[in-house]
Amino acid sequence: MQNSLISGLFLCFLACSTASPTGAQEQNWTNYVRIGAYSLEASRAEAIVRDAQKNHVFGIEVDNDIPGRYESFRNPAEKLKAIRAVAAASHRYKNKAFVYIAGTECITANADKSAHSVMKDHPEWLQRKLTGEPAIFNSGAAFWIHPGDEDVWISPYAKDWRKIYMERVRQIAATGIDGIYVDIPYWMTHFDGWEQSWASFDEATVAAFHEQTGLDAKKDLKLGDFQDANFRKWLDFRIDTLTNFMREIRTNARSVNPDIMVVPEIYPGIEEESTRVGADVYEMYPVVDAIAHEYEFGPGDHMASSRTQLDWFLYQVGMLTFRAFAQGKASWILNYSWDGDKVIPPAQAMQNLAMSQLMAGANFWDAKGHEMADSNDPATRSRIFAWTARHEKVFYLPRTPMHPVGLYFSPKSRDYNPSEFLPSYRGNFLLLLQAHREVQVVTPRTLANFSGEVLVLPDVSTLNEEEKKNLDNFAARGGKLIITGTNATGLAASPQVIQITSDPGKLYFAQLQKDFASATESMPASYLDSIRLKNEIELDAPPTISANFARVDGAPHAFLANFSGLIPGKIAQPTPVGEIHVRIPAAAGQSLAFLPFLGEQQSLHGIRKGDKIEFTLPPVERGAAIWIVTKWT
Repeated sequence: MQNSLISGLFLCFLACSTASPTGAQEQNWTNYVRIGAYSLEASRAEAIVRDAQKNHVFGIEVDNDIPGRYESFRNPAEKLKAIRAVAAASHRYKNKAFVYIAGTECITANADKSAHSVMKDHPEWLQRKLTGEPAIFNSGAAFWIHPGDEDVWISPYAKDWRKIYMERVRQIAATGIDGIYVDIPYWMTHFDGWEQSWASFDEATVAAFHEQTGLDAKKDLKLGDFQDANFRKWLDFRIDTLTNFMREIRTNARSVNPDIMVVPEIYPGIEEESTRVGADVYEMYPVVDAIAHEYEFGPGDHMASSRTQLDWFLYQVGMLTFRAFAQGKASWILNYSWDGDKVIPPAQAMQNLAMSQLMAGANFWDAKGHEMADSNDPATRSRIFAWTARHEKVFYLPRTPMHPVGLYFSPKSRDYNPSEFLPSYRGNFLLLLQAHREVQVVTPRTLANFSGEVLVLPDVSTLNEEEKKNLDNFAARGGKLIITGTNATGLAASPQVIQITSDPGKLYFAQLQKDFASATESMPASYLDSIRLKNEIELDAPPTISANFARVDGAPHAFLANFSGLIPGKIAQPTPVGEIHVRIPAAAGQSLAFLPFLGEQQSLHGIRKGDKIEFTLPPVERGAAIWIVTKWT
């Protein structure tokens, strides 16, 4: 009987360990990059790759923009030569290289003295405000625009420009480079004076919108009114436009180089800015090979050295949401650790940033200050990259759910009602992370295949008929729906459909914003108990530890990020947390692996208590991965 039980458990374990999320992608080199960026000239190609190898960089970004500089947009020959050189050099060293190009931005250097510029040659290409003002800027608008330069933002519907742009994409792909990195493919709504423009109202864009909807964008919209059905169509149109633009870039690149990877850089994450700039990472992930997130999620300078504890937790929420959107594709994170802080050493801030990203399963891109290239502390970067390379499978192999609480991300609720949806979504996510519960972000793409027992809808106000059908099916097969705030499902209350009008997630988020420490001492226990599920790894730790659970390579894992004691601008060395207790089913294994960030793997042995084995972890300093070492491995 005992042998039969063990055999059954073994077969079940194998079945669980080999399961993969529906739509998960095959892994490729983008899943394992450790990115360093370099300015490219043909004569420097070999030196760039040698430096990357020496510093454990895998995935070399080279800045040699062709379509984003009007001179090379017109004549790309010299830059194409440099791209060929670095592609060949990186392949000799068995590395990967990808080249930066701009999306809808184009700069003409010294335009005040040049006979040619975009504005001089093709003013009809430019994006425009509703009032007709063109999207043209000078050096006062952004730090990367030099005095005398002309910076313009072009409509994706400018046909002549788009034809040449796609030709340049094909030429770049033909060099043999491994990837094309497309920076900021946006509608111009993020420079001063343009934030509420909801551009673009140039003739080509307005004509395209009319062709698709029959509406006149200049007359038929209540601009900025999210309850106006026609304005919502404008929002959807703008997002679809940029998603299709990225799809076309990838199609053109792969038409000449089937293995090339196309990766856009996007700064909005899950927040309302996605709707404003029109670049929605949820929509873009299916049409590209990875996304590089220049993730900024609130006011402030976004430096790791100046983040509050709440900032760090919101960062986890954003990155874990990206990983759900990606469905196995890579999430690169281009963020900034330090820029001259007089109190905090750069190495401390860099380590916090890298740790937080690794624990979320995202790829670390170190950069100096607010630039993409170089490093605030090359020795620290080299140490982080070397350690990551040794343990890359722990962090980058696919993570699959075990017994999660589902949390629904509704893109259209975010687009149309961000002030209600986002606080509820973030608050519910933070509750689950800080209470150390396994959480799975569920989206419209993954809803039909969600197999968890509980699904939380955090003030979801907009659902289409397919979503409603899938939610009905989920409840009909025994799943429990927890609806906080708005009920847009059309489902009546029942034992399987529970409505909570007070919205504990939104209330908790408001408390965290007022006083992080006191809010964490009064988390809503009854609400958390109502969604408590069994887990292979049970964790007793303070709420300043973020815990993310998943099955990796057949074994249950937990990824712990410690934000205890961090004070923005003053303390970047977390307070080590001891007396963290872990319980696992005795049938699953006898020992636990413990891998501290930048440390060496240890094997822990626990004490059997009934049908559980209990472990006490060594003090967690910045972060750690733990996993069950099964009887069968």
